[in-house]
Amino acid sequence: MLEKINQYKNELENISVNTQEEAEDIRIKWIGKKGFVTMLFDDFKTVPSELKREVGQKLNELKLLANEKISVLKQKFEQINTGNVQPIDYTLPGFPIIESGSLHPLTIVKNQIISIFSKIGFTVSEGPEIEDDWHNFSALNTPDNHPARDMQDTFYVNLNPEMVLRTQTSSVQVHIMENKQPPIRTISPGRVYRNEAISARAHCQFHQVEGLYIDEQVSFADLKQTLLYFAQQMFGSDTKIRLRPSYFPFTEPSAEVDISCTLCKGDGCNICKHTGWVEIMGCGMVDPQVLINCKIDSNKYRGFAFGMGIERITMLKYRIKDLRLFFENDVRFLKQFSNA
Repeated sequence: MLEKINQYKNELENISVNTQEEAEDIRIKWIGKKGFVTMLFDDFKTVPSELKREVGQKLNELKLLANEKISVLKQKFEQINTGNVQPIDYTLPGFPIIESGSLHPLTIVKNQIISIFSKIGFTVSEGPEIEDDWHNFSALNTPDNHPARDMQDTFYVNLNPEMVLRTQTSSVQVHIMENKQPPIRTISPGRVYRNEAISARAHCQFHQVEGLYIDEQVSFADLKQTLLYFAQQMFGSDTKIRLRPSYFPFTEPSAEVDISCTLCKGDGCNICKHTGWVEIMGCGMVDPQVLINCKIDSNKYRGFAFGMGIERITMLKYRIKDLRLFFENDVRFLKQFSNA
């Protein structure tokens, strides 16, 4: 067997091939299931005990040589194949041109909202997206069986009635009020979830920015001036607002906020349904019971709150007609905001 091993070594060292197919044939011939090296290992059991150490060492050397030789042959043809795929263009610049990305339109508008309110003293607060019932509902004046719970289709976590995906970022405001005494002036941007059918105007997930201001002698006039300032900063100095009576369980009185249509300037068009006005948010004075729930003296302090959908503001600002575009990550859509 030692003579056969030495013979095979000499043959391997002198092997040469011209095609990738020939290299594959060599692999099968030498280390395949019935290859020369494989058959020698099968015959190794017949070698006398006193020769097994020497023969085994030589046999392993042969196997290593065969694997290295076949690997070199195959790499040779792989390099030839890949080298012919595309010629080098020597006129290209020395450094690759990498296209810069852009912020998502929702991020752009969220940052603009934060910037506007930060100029008048509002800080940014964030909280968990999985909330307990107290912070998402009960502390905000919506106890068990309250009809206000029917206004929002809720995702419950593991069918646990005490844990939900937050339906509003008002839950962050509860955390703030529980851990800090007035004066409080904060906005809470973030993602919220509601079990709604997905369409051009609705989605099961969206983004909100909710604001809260609590201090002594806060009035509805302060709320109105704050929202007028925001509307004119976001949509233009000639923007007007109007407030319509509404209902929210955690504010009293409550109102819906409309702005004069940015497209037709109040004359009437398809965007504003020929009314001249477009709804952008809800607002109101914080219900005294909410202050009591959060251990704040409702006889001393008053406050206002407001909440808006970032998607809604973005659609109005950039005249986007389908809400689903924000979540599809279509590069053609996103590239339009590279200079925003």
